[in-house]
Formats: sequence, structure tokens, C-alpha cells
Amino acid sequence: MKGGGASKEVGEQAPLPARRESRRLPDFLQSVNLKYVKLGYHYLITHLLTLLLIPLMVVVLLEAAQTDPDDLRQLWRHLQYNLISVLACSSFFVVGATVYIMRRPRPVYLVDYACYRPPVKLEVPFQVFMSHSQLCGAFNESALEFQRRILERSGLGQETYLPAALHDLPPRPSMATAREEAEQVMFGALDNLFKSTGVKPKDVGILVVNCSLFNPTPSLSAMIVNRYKLRGNIKSFNLGGMGCSAGVISLDLARDLLQVHRATYAVVVSTENITQNWYFGNRKSMLIPNCLFRVGAAAVLLSNRSADRRRAKYKLLHVVRTHHGADDRAFRCVYQEQDENSKVGVSLSKDLMAIAGEALKINITTLGPLVLPISEQLLFFATLVAKKLFNGKVKPYIPDFKLAFDHFCIHAGGRAVIDELEKNLQLRPEHVEASRMTLHRFGNTSSSSIWYELAYTEAKGRMRKGHRVWQIAFGSGFKCNSAVWQALHNVKASPDNSPWQDCVHIYPVEIIDGFPTQPSEHQQ
Repeated sequence: MKGGGASKEVGEQAPLPARRESRRLPDFLQSVNLKYVKLGYHYLITHLLTLLLIPLMVVVLLEAAQTDPDDLRQLWRHLQYNLISVLACSSFFVVGATVYIMRRPRPVYLVDYACYRPPVKLEVPFQVFMSHSQLCGAFNESALEFQRRILERSGLGQETYLPAALHDLPPRPSMATAREEAEQVMFGALDNLFKSTGVKPKDVGILVVNCSLFNPTPSLSAMIVNRYKLRGNIKSFNLGGMGCSAGVISLDLARDLLQVHRATYAVVVSTENITQNWYFGNRKSMLIPNCLFRVGAAAVLLSNRSADRRRAKYKLLHVVRTHHGADDRAFRCVYQEQDENSKVGVSLSKDLMAIAGEALKINITTLGPLVLPISEQLLFFATLVAKKLFNGKVKPYIPDFKLAFDHFCIHAGGRAVIDELEKNLQLRPEHVEASRMTLHRFGNTSSSSIWYELAYTEAKGRMRKGHRVWQIAFGSGFKCNSAVWQALHNVKASPDNSPWQDCVHIYPVEIIDGFPTQPSEHQQ
């Protein structure tokens, strides 16, 4: 009976805590998604100056409305009797405004760009790659197995391209075939660029070409001048040995030249040459580039003419370049050399990802104040101060670059590069989609990869007016370089000028452990 009475008493009292619980405030940390709190904080801090100025302007207007007309007339008479002071102030203002306008950087517009799309006959499926590697007789069994494993984990698809000379058995790497590859990719991209923009080659005043590993005499830039009969006073430059980030370096050089030369066009051509730089040895650190690098090129038309703003796609906002070459370990992490059998290739260090992370940290530290909203800068600064005060016990704050950029074009150097940046910058899968799909469809095309990624975003119809794009690339030396663009209108890919024109509808494909879970278009 006691037991039954006790149970009844407990049963009667059980609803009481529930009624008391209902009177409490909800646990906002559990019920509110913190990302919306952060967005609200970002909005408040970003518009803080406006919110403070509005009450001030209201007070000024109220005071002006209550001012006696006699006081206004007295102020006017005072200014008439102090004409010299008025003229002096006006002159100072005019001179200051003139100096500002003259020294202000000229805007640089991206009119259009074109990415080279190789013919189908140059496609190299994994099976063909491994078959040719075996039949050429240059690799031992261990090297062949290593290349097979790298391919499987690389994130590359079955439709990437290699130059014609490497499709032959035996391969034909020579100066002549390397020139053929260079002409094919550069002229292919430039032909499309001039056709889509309607700009005549004679109107181009600045030419910058970058190719890291193939630098013949005459130069690649001279080959373009000769092919398109560019004018005799063109400012031409040929950048070599600067790695996969050289495309941004070329942009920076073209931008500086456009500040000096008025009303002109600049063409930037970014490519890499594979024919003469294929490694025919067995050192594993030098075999990785064979598995990742593929044929590609991009040609970009820039302008500083105000008349081109209406038709231009983007405006260049910032270029940030950082060089980590003073450190010996960074300098040698991507290094062209001979192996023990005098075979030339590019060796990739095991420390590459760690060094890339250090270079990225330096670059975003410089870029952050230029692009991040004031809310993120204050949080970062406060965390930095707290870290100093509490001897490093405070967890470092990683700025949210998603608040600064709408699209990310991360150099498609390899699956590991994209994975690390996605993790370290706290990006979502959709932010690195363009990079992963470019790596899958075209492989690592070196300095031109960031343009294939931008073309992917356009082909998907995601680029809207005002959107900001971050192109970021890594290169030997060791360098990390960034370019920031702003879309001037809703950008749509030209159906005749996009490397994605006949395949974008099947992307994105899901890639698990290096393999796509959906078949490619040709396989379908």
C-alpha cells in the first residue's frame, strides 16, 4: 500500500515541473542557429557608420529648420566681406580634387577571356595513360604502380588532354613538337578571344605571356606578335619559371602597365607546355606532375578605356602577391632537376602542402583588410590581442571569407590542394565545386586553371551583378597570389566561347576517393 500510495503521489505531482518549465526563457544557444546571429552582427557593424550618421543628420536638419532667416542673411554678408578667404578655400578644394583625380588608379576592366578546348583526339583516359606508360619502356614496375595509384586518387576524370607528341609510340618530345603544342593552345585561345570581342589585334598595346617550363628563342610572346602581326610599338613581356601562380603575376604586370598607358588594351596569355617536360624516369617525387598536369591555355583581354565598362564582364579590384622564397625549404619544394640517371623533371616535396599553408596565411593576412567586412576584422583583431595577453591559450579566429566573396576560383593543382583550402578557409562544398570539376574535366592546366573555373561558374549561370570573385593560385618559388574581381552585370557564358559548352549539364559529379560516381558524357 505504501508503495502504491507513493507512486500515486508521485504521479499526481509529476505535471508540476512541466508547468514551471514552460515559464522559463528558451535556451537561445540551442534553439537559434548561430550563423544568423553572426550575420546580424556582421550587418550591424558593417552599417554602423550609417546608423550613427542618420541621427546626426536629423539633428542638423532640425537645427537648420529652426534657424532665423536673419542669421542666414548675416552669414551671407560675412562671406561677402571675406571674399579672399572664400577664394582661398575654393582654390584649395579644386587643387586637391584635381590631384586626387589625377593620382587615382585607373580602373581595369576584364572585357572577356577565352579558354582553349583541345580536340577529342587528345583525350587520355586512365587506361590509355597506363598503356602508353608501359609500352614506352621508360618506367619500371614500381613507377607504373605508383602512377596508377596517383591517378586513382587524383580527382581527374577520363577526358583530360595530353599533347599529340605524347600520344605517339614512342613519344616525340622535341623542340619542334613543343612549339606545335604552344602554337596550338595559345593561338586557339587567342582566335576565340578576338572573335568574341571584335577587337582587332592591331589595337592591342600590351602583351604579357607566361609559361613556366618552355621558353624558346624567339619567345612565346614573339610568336604571338608574328602570328597576329601586332603593332611595332607593343609592350610585350614573356614570364618564365614562375609556376602555376604566374597567371595572377601576369595580371598584376598588365594592370601596372595600364596605369601608365592610356586608352589601350592588354592581352594576357597563360599556359604551360607539357611536351618537352614529360618525365621519363622512376623517381616517385618527379612522377606526380605526369599524372596531374594536362593541356590548357587561357587568353584574357583587359582594358582601361571607360568606353569598355559597359560591355566588360568584370572590374579588377585587388591583386595581392606574396613570395615565400627567402625560406630554403619553400624555395626547393617545387624544383626542376635531373635525377640519378640525368632525366629532367620537376620534383614535388612532401612538405608542399605545409609550405602552401604558410604562404596562404601570409597572403590572406594581407588580403583580409582589403576585402573583409569591418565586423570580421574586429573579431580577428580582438582574438589576436587576446592571444597575446593570454600567452596563446586563445584559439585563433579564422576570418569568414564567405562574407567577402561570392565565388572562389582555387587553383586546381590537385585534390589535396582543394581539400586543404576548403578545410582551412571553412568553405562549403559549393564554394570549391568549380575547382573540383575543373580538375576532373581538364586536370591541372597550371596558371590557366583559374580561368576554366571562372568559366564553369558562368556556364552554370551563377554570376550576378556585384558578385565578387577570388582567384587564388600557388606556384614554385614559393608563391601564393590572389586576384579579386567584381562582376559588372549578370554574366552568362557565350555558347560558342566556353570550354564547358557541351558538358556543363552533367556537372557536378560526385567524387569519392578520386573516382566520379556518375559517368562522363562520352561514357554515357
